[in-house]
Amino acid sequence: MDFQHYLARRPPDYADTNALGRCLRAMVEAGLDRLPLPGSGHTLERFQRLSEVGGHDLGLCKLYEGHTDALAIIEQLGGTPTPGSTWGMWAAEPPQARVKVTPAGHMVSLNGRKAWCSGAAVLSHALLTAWDADGQQQLVAVALDQPGVTITDQGWQAVGMAATGSVEVLFDNAEAQAIGNPGDYLQRPGFWQGGIGIAACWYGASRRIAEGLRQHCAQRDEPHALAHLGATDTALQAAADVLRFSALQIDAQPEADAELLARRARAVVEQSAEQVMREVGRALGAGPFCQDRHFARLSADLPVFLRQSHAERDLAALGQQIAGQSCEVWAL
Repeated sequence: MDFQHYLARRPPDYADTNALGRCLRAMVEAGLDRLPLPGSGHTLERFQRLSEVGGHDLGLCKLYEGHTDALAIIEQLGGTPTPGSTWGMWAAEPPQARVKVTPAGHMVSLNGRKAWCSGAAVLSHALLTAWDADGQQQLVAVALDQPGVTITDQGWQAVGMAATGSVEVLFDNAEAQAIGNPGDYLQRPGFWQGGIGIAACWYGASRRIAEGLRQHCAQRDEPHALAHLGATDTALQAAADVLRFSALQIDAQPEADAELLARRARAVVEQSAEQVMREVGRALGAGPFCQDRHFARLSADLPVFLRQSHAERDLAALGQQIAGQSCEVWAL
């Protein structure tokens, strides 16, 4: 089935985690999670699909992006996901919530607490980062329907992105499978390539929020609203251009270090999204926030999803990379 046609048939009102889980499972059953891998020659198509889901519903997009990212990582590192499974990709590492893996080897046991586990209550499996006895990060795949896994209701009091159910999960001698070798998660080229996929989700929501302003201006000749639309257009065009360029670069050099590419792309798309929200809100006033359910949900969810970026910390890391290079880094 055509991707856009499928989404058009499903009203974007997934009020709770269970509804998101049902929709994700339906998408898996329809084969709509089989995206081109980053660097496969069709990376732009991958970004386009993520963008389309982002414009449909950001809660669903969070689960869909995590699932498709997990599938890509497993394939890149030589694993095979269970057919029909739905996956979380849980890599947050706050100091108070770490999972330990023992012993070293293919089949391992997990113990500890994992935070920010989106969709934990409705997914069948998770790919997550854990730590071995040598202090190295190890990626592991775990089935969530086993006695050693406890999905809590802790750590999530969100309004925006509330339906993702990004709670804390406890592991008590849970069985898991090591994926790749220690350190592979961060060292593989796909790590930074996947980070640009997150930006594609932000872009999709921004574009959909902007559509309300475009429609408004198509019906009313209001100079101030038109000025806001012009500013919105330039922001979205910059974001779209950098996503297209990033996809071309990844496909041209799939094994290259994509950190600089990803940091730039994420910064441009984040700034674009923030400008779009500002321009559209100032142009349209309170009306769509209060009377348009789809617009209101996207507008509540997007600021939360954007904070998957670390703002000035990410910009400082980008600046550090640029500082050591020549001015040719900005050449046309």
